[in-house]
Amino acid sequence: MNNIPVTHLIMIIVNAAVFLISLFITGLIIPKILLIAFRKNLFDEINERKIHQGRVPRLGGIAFVPAIIFSLAFVIGLSLLPQTADFMPEMQHSQERALSFGICGLMMLYLVGVADDLIGVLYRAKFIAQIIVACFLVLGGVWINDLHGFCGVEHWPDLCGSMLTILVCVFFVNAINLIDGIDGLASGLSSVALIFYGIVFAMSGDIYNAMVAFATLAALLQFFYYNVFGSTKKRKKIFMGDTGALCIGFILTYLSVIIARKQSFIFIDANPIVCAFAPMLVPCLDVLRVFFNRIRNGVNPFRPDRTHIHHKMLNLGMSTPRAMVSILLISVIMVVINVILSCYLDPALLLVLDIVAWLVYNYTLTVRIRRRKARLEQSENA
Repeated sequence: MNNIPVTHLIMIIVNAAVFLISLFITGLIIPKILLIAFRKNLFDEINERKIHQGRVPRLGGIAFVPAIIFSLAFVIGLSLLPQTADFMPEMQHSQERALSFGICGLMMLYLVGVADDLIGVLYRAKFIAQIIVACFLVLGGVWINDLHGFCGVEHWPDLCGSMLTILVCVFFVNAINLIDGIDGLASGLSSVALIFYGIVFAMSGDIYNAMVAFATLAALLQFFYYNVFGSTKKRKKIFMGDTGALCIGFILTYLSVIIARKQSFIFIDANPIVCAFAPMLVPCLDVLRVFFNRIRNGVNPFRPDRTHIHHKMLNLGMSTPRAMVSILLISVIMVVINVILSCYLDPALLLVLDIVAWLVYNYTLTVRIRRRKARLEQSENA
């Protein structure tokens, strides 16, 4: 019993160290990226789908991976020193394997993202890269091995779990990439998920995965400041681009699958499969709705348009910050409600309720947009 406060203190110190180091490094890198972007004229092209004005670099995601990997490697390296070995928990072989292949996948997506942001990469090539990266997770021993009662399924064959994990990885990576439509939205939704994952890991005693969550969170918060509050006139505004979106989506997949593999949590009696995927509900449900609508209308599901949830809110007359904050609040509410109800309801039923609630909410937005458009037309004709 006397060791519990010490363990908690070590957990707090280690995660704080990772968070602050990642925050510091990202703060050093982003201004340099801005300087290079303006000197080399590397900006996000303005078209009919974009809502920003002025020249804004889209290379912010380049700062993420170096900051995350350095902070993790530095603190883990400290833990392996003889002087600190007695104070830090030993890393298990399974964690070494998972992190090693996870870093391989992260670096591959990082390189693909940089190439796409600088010269452009065909979507098919990115899709193949995402599948290969998802296979790295499986090689690292990270796959969904238990559905925890979803549709009556508990433990199931490793092959099925591996295939589902590859599907989830590709889906999550694209969901974060596609939801990145207004300032602060992708980074904000990812931060909500990372805060939840970090708390779950820390409270469960999984110090190394908690470090991954908090290191990534720090990088995103530093970027969030430049993305949301940065000024184009002062050359302080930046977008994350595909580099950031792909890498953040992969990290979120890694953390969510690790949580899905847990059998229980010490501090909450929630269903692990719900805890794993509830933070990703908003971007995933939005992408599914948009894809189905495009297919129904005979349009390529990967063809860009302005039908995402943030576009609907903007069409209602909301400002960009208000739309962003509203969607983040929706995500927080859905996470809290799903985690609480997972203690009492079947996870499959919860998913059905989530889908119904999302469709009803979007239908309500559509009706309000039509009414607003009608009123504006009437006022113009009057």
